[in-house]
Order: sequence, then C-alpha cells, then structure tokens
Amino acid sequence: MRVIGADGGQLGVLDTSEALRIAEESGLDLVEVSPKAMPPVCKIMDYGKFKYEDSKKRKEAKKHQSTVTYKEIKFRPKTDGHDLDFKVKHIRRFLLEGNKARLVVVFRGREIVHPETGQAMLKKVIEQTQDIAVVEQAPMMEGRRMLMIISPRASGAKPVTTGAVAPPARPAAPAQPVAGRSPAPMPPSAPVSVKPSEK
Repeated sequence: MRVIGADGGQLGVLDTSEALRIAEESGLDLVEVSPKAMPPVCKIMDYGKFKYEDSKKRKEAKKHQSTVTYKEIKFRPKTDGHDLDFKVKHIRRFLLEGNKARLVVVFRGREIVHPETGQAMLKKVIEQTQDIAVVEQAPMMEGRRMLMIISPRASGAKPVTTGAVAPPARPAAPAQPVAGRSPAPMPPSAPVSVKPSEK
C-alpha cells in the first residue's frame, strides 16, 4: 500500500505491518483513504479528529444546500371555482417558498373516459400561476390519475408552456393617435408554437 505521512509527505509503498508500526509510534491511526487505487492509499492521521472535521464539513454543506420538496395538490375533474381558487392560493404559496407542486387530477368511475376535463382543470391552474411557475412535466396519465409538475420560475425567465396547456391570449393594446395623425393599422400577430419542455 502507498502510505502518506501525518505531515502529508509520501512515505512510499510499504507493507501493512510496517505502516501500522509507524502509525503506532506516532500515536496515530492508519486510515485507508483511497481503497480503489492501485496500490491502495493509506494515511497516518488522528482518525477521531478526521471524523469530527468530516462531519463538520457535511453539516456545513447541508446548510448551504437548498432542499426542494414536492407539494401535492389533488383536484377532481369537476372541482368548483371556489375550491379551485383556494387550491391555487396554496399552490402559489408553495411556489413562492421555492417548492415544486405536483398537481393530481383524480378520476372516479366513468370520468376516466373524458381525460380532457382533467386537462382543462390543469390549464386553469397554469393560467392562474403562469407569472410565477413553469411546467416541468406535462400532464400524463398514471392509472386513474393525471399528473403534472410545475416548478418556480427562475427570475427573469419567460413563461414556458406545453402543447397540452397554453397561456391565455392577451388582447393587443389599442394604438394611441399622435396629434394630427391617424393611428397606423396593427399587423395581425402570427401564432407562435412552443415545443413541450424536455426533461
């Protein structure tokens, strides 16, 4: 095995018994730091101190790591307007907290033969959250449930839509006449096609 001394210097390739003897004489431990290397690499160190510093580093890394959680909201194809508004309010709060929202439309009985009702429900949610959300996963069927995932919009990002759910069309603002002139006619806006986002 290749042995590294306590000061970080290379001691060369040694037998295990020789490396253990050197570690014991120093009052330290022989720790295998790279078992897959050929030959394996060991270091002479204080193992307790190493474990303590390693756990400190992990805790520090965890502190700076942002955890994204999924919040699931269930709908029915016939969820009424009041319930929908209430649920959208919760979805907006989840998104503003930095969480992703898993939207689930649950079909019962013969409702399953009309999946377009579920898509219409999800479309309403997208229309009401498009200022702060993007579609991460387009609507898909999973048994008797239709699932869609939306995530918080990155600051400055433009709305992203899927083929299944489109944002509402906004009427163009009327042209304001300039003194003494009549307004120029506005050209018709061309339809824009957006590809579904790929995961």
